[in-house]
Amino acid sequence: MNSLENHIPRYRPLSQEQIERIHAATMEVFSETGFEVHNPEAFEMFRKVASEVDTERQIIKLSENTVREIISKAPSKITLHGRDEKHDCHLGTGNVYFGTGGTALNILDYPSQSTRPAQLDDLIDVIRIADQLEYIHLMLLPTYPNELPVERVDVNRFYAGFMYTSKHIMGGVYTSEGIRDVIAMAQRIAGSPEALREKPFLSMITCGISPLRLDEKYGQYMMQVARSGIPVVVPAEPLCGATAPMSLAGNLVVQNCDALINVMLTQLTNPGTPVVYGCVASSTDLRDVSYLGGPVESGLINAATAQMTKYYGLPYYATAGISDAKVLDAQCGYESAINNLLVSMAGADFIHDAAGLMEFAMTVSKEKLVIDNEILGMAHRAYRGIEVNEDTLALEVIKNVGPGGNFLTTRHTRKHMRKEHYSPRLSDRDKRQVWENEGCQDTAERAHEIAQRFVSSRARTYLDEKAQSDLMQQFDSIETMPHEEAVKA
Repeated sequence: MNSLENHIPRYRPLSQEQIERIHAATMEVFSETGFEVHNPEAFEMFRKVASEVDTERQIIKLSENTVREIISKAPSKITLHGRDEKHDCHLGTGNVYFGTGGTALNILDYPSQSTRPAQLDDLIDVIRIADQLEYIHLMLLPTYPNELPVERVDVNRFYAGFMYTSKHIMGGVYTSEGIRDVIAMAQRIAGSPEALREKPFLSMITCGISPLRLDEKYGQYMMQVARSGIPVVVPAEPLCGATAPMSLAGNLVVQNCDALINVMLTQLTNPGTPVVYGCVASSTDLRDVSYLGGPVESGLINAATAQMTKYYGLPYYATAGISDAKVLDAQCGYESAINNLLVSMAGADFIHDAAGLMEFAMTVSKEKLVIDNEILGMAHRAYRGIEVNEDTLALEVIKNVGPGGNFLTTRHTRKHMRKEHYSPRLSDRDKRQVWENEGCQDTAERAHEIAQRFVSSRARTYLDEKAQSDLMQQFDSIETMPHEEAVKA
């Protein structure tokens, strides 16, 4: 797997003193302001450990010692397993992984450059493309099947993931019944509940509400997933100038409070639950107070949060890679590249939204998946840095070649040309005449050809016929998948 393994973060937007000040501000909010808990069961659990309770306003206040004690129960390292071991993602170990993200309502139609509501078939195409892109390590289900009623969404989204990739499947959830059925489906595929807990190849996202509020529905979802023993991601999404202060430091305080509230609920529910601290923090466009996906400030916040999660010893789910562009233009590339580079260089464990998302995270582009895979490959190479040892210094080679010579035919060049230098799949490096003779294609056109080649080839599936039949019988809400004559992986 092309993960960024065991490297020291190369970008640190916060000093140690600043980390300590953000932590102190977070603890002051918990002890003096508190937070609302609107789920009755969750409120009762927090009430038992609270330093102060306002029952009428449903506000909980906690001491720093209590906060630290509760979050200390969360594992510092988590493996998000693939069904193929080569796709295992080891969070909290110094690795950096990239994934898709969402859940977007629309899909970009490349020829017309327009959008339309995404369907289940679009989700399948996106999964199949991501399955073949080497720098997308984890399949976060990125589109919403608009044609399905909400009670059938969870089962069909996750089933499509299980069917068309062996990478780890992560997704948001929409109903309690859907959570139950998806976990039951995964247990059936794994062979038993115990086998799934031992090697969980799925995880679920349950979002909190900013600022300083735990709502009833998603509080219930967090507790439900925590009790199942599978990994649960608990992101917060404070927006500068809307649900958080306009200053980035103020946003970080709210982000930290909201995410830690969610982490604490999982540990109060089931101590030791594999939980991933999440950040989806960003800015707002103050012209209409709308969400922005691609501002550089989002990269700064998510990079700084990587430092905060390391301070607490928690695995981290970051956000980067979204562009607010409407078409596959220069803006679409530079916004995605800058933030993916910032957050990966900060050492985030897993970066979601890293590929495919545009237009304020409302739209997924199949072509952008391919383009972003190229960006992620370059970010991967940048994070690796420069290895300096006796072999790479190449003193003997330099002496042997000597003044005026060249290194093209040396064994050292053959040994290091692929390891040291990123080889692009998409970028054009031909001379102009060659490029013109081959049709003068731009990046988007080349990406479209690659994406079309992936989805037009015979589908590769990861569930055999018996597993498909068993699951379709057990869960009658599963839609018939379109690739009946697929190639079994």
